[in-house]
Amino acid sequence: MKLHKRHGQVRPMENHLLSFGHGYSAQALAKLLLPKGWQVTGTTRDPAKLDQLSNTGVIPALWGSAKVDDALKSATAILISTSPDDAGDPVFLKHGADIAKIASGLKWFGYLSTSGVYGDFKGDWVDEDTIVNPTTRRGKMRLLAEKQWSSLDNLPLHIFRLAGIYGPGRGPFSKVRAGTAQRVVKPGQVFSRIHIDDIAQTLVASILSPNPTRIYNLCDDDPAPPQDVIGYAAELIGAPLPPLVPFEKAELGPMAHSFYAENKRIRNDRIKKELGVSLKYPTYKLGLKHLLETE
Repeated sequence: MKLHKRHGQVRPMENHLLSFGHGYSAQALAKLLLPKGWQVTGTTRDPAKLDQLSNTGVIPALWGSAKVDDALKSATAILISTSPDDAGDPVFLKHGADIAKIASGLKWFGYLSTSGVYGDFKGDWVDEDTIVNPTTRRGKMRLLAEKQWSSLDNLPLHIFRLAGIYGPGRGPFSKVRAGTAQRVVKPGQVFSRIHIDDIAQTLVASILSPNPTRIYNLCDDDPAPPQDVIGYAAELIGAPLPPLVPFEKAELGPMAHSFYAENKRIRNDRIKKELGVSLKYPTYKLGLKHLLETE
């Protein structure tokens, strides 16, 4: 814990983010905060990842260790990006009472949720004021976690409902190159998506302008059929178009099936109007082009 002196008194470091479940989105956020002088502590359940986190400038902390308890004492901001289960968010279940005690001293608290909490709207538009009605198990677990964190008094909670995430290491090009990609067609189906860089810049904007209890949708401006995205990726690299496969005949895992169970277009006006966010990649075409250029 870093300490500074002001008027003869010792005080905690002003900008310290404690990131629970320091994965893909949290790592992108840390890359923006560290150059600004922030201290970032990231938790992991995997001891093998401790050195990897340390090499990025993040202070690693093993889940359940005393190091996490110490970080809670000096954190000024907390990000939760852990996956919930049927009991809700694991951080809430383990540390909810501890966080409730320090809630009034936190400047910002962010929870990364999913747009799956809205449910199925048959392709219609939804925004942050839309009544949530998840139909998938994944969406129901996320909504439970949202409610758990919302139950804590004085917590400067900000909920971010993320669309499908893509970015370096999470693009469609590897499957297209390998010849394993499919253009799965379900009539009328569209997905919203968001580039990892736009997630990170939106989180920074919120941290700099906190508005507790606010909910934000994180997505781009271009909900699109999934087969169009795969087709465009193939076009960019000069590969043959992957085969068109009807949804009913596609071999999809449980997670992919849950995505296709709901169909909606997501509005992102709030992050633009309230946080001043200008998306780097407002369409999947711009995002995929950039991915290919930086591979």
